[in-house]
Amino acid sequence: MNDMYISSQLLEKVNDYIARMDYMRPPVGLYAPIEYVLSLGGKRIRPMLLLMAYNIYKDSIDKALSSAVAIETYHNYTLLHDDLMDKAAMRRGKPTVHIKWDDNTAILSGDTMLVLAYKLMGQCESSCLATVMNLFSETALEIGEGQQFDMEFETRMDVSEEEYIEMIRLKTSVLLAASLKIGALLAGAPDEDAARLYDYGIRIGLAFQLQDDYLDVYGDPALFGKKVGGDILCNKKTYMLINALQRADEAQHTELVRWIEAVEYKPEEKVAAVTRLYDQIGIKELCHQKIESYFKSADECLAQVNVPEARKAVLREFVSSLVERKV
Repeated sequence: MNDMYISSQLLEKVNDYIARMDYMRPPVGLYAPIEYVLSLGGKRIRPMLLLMAYNIYKDSIDKALSSAVAIETYHNYTLLHDDLMDKAAMRRGKPTVHIKWDDNTAILSGDTMLVLAYKLMGQCESSCLATVMNLFSETALEIGEGQQFDMEFETRMDVSEEEYIEMIRLKTSVLLAASLKIGALLAGAPDEDAARLYDYGIRIGLAFQLQDDYLDVYGDPALFGKKVGGDILCNKKTYMLINALQRADEAQHTELVRWIEAVEYKPEEKVAAVTRLYDQIGIKELCHQKIESYFKSADECLAQVNVPEARKAVLREFVSSLVERKV
């Protein structure tokens, strides 16, 4: 049985579990948006990571399914609220909840998704319940902290690289890391292995976010799935922009700030000009090296997980498959 077949089987189990979830309780207006959000699909990366970490130690993953779906429910709750905060109109090609229904529905249904996520996670075996719930709760707090930092960075011009890395660790990486660690804990893995899998998740999360930063500037739109330059147009404090501001000479810094503060401009001209500055300052190679360093350190963490390499093959292959668009 090859690794990709196992991955597809795990994904099918997650989707089947979600499809069987019973939302038939009143009021329909509260639960219909939740069913809608969870039915939009996607790669289910976080529940897949949880199940793959569990599968390293246990052949049958059925006992971990409720926890995997708890992670997916929680993740989609954050997306539902993010879409509302960002006033986003579409998610996975479909109208977002606040567009399809209204803002108040998005808030209340999102809050209910959070409760459902805790209810599902609470179904894990009593022997690891306290440890798992503490990790899940700490992760939820950290994600909120990351979102707040991201919001505060919008009005700052002095965000450091260290602050940015910490923000994306909190906002993005900790949920990937917690998914892996919870899977290991549920399977009774040694504490050292669970910690190494957590560190692995942190590093791949940082690499993936920096890769998104990179691809927003240098990606092929046909492969990236959207136009490049979106971060440049909204002056988003990415790894790219932060380092460009810090490393630019006086003339480059002046031009960069001029584009950031510009009110009227042609979008294609701004994207081209800022990209040209990134090229001059050496930001492309700098970001590429940082991404590679995180992937390398992630591999080192996974290598230290004390099980035969064959047991880690499905997880390793799944993470590799997520790097669809090479940088």
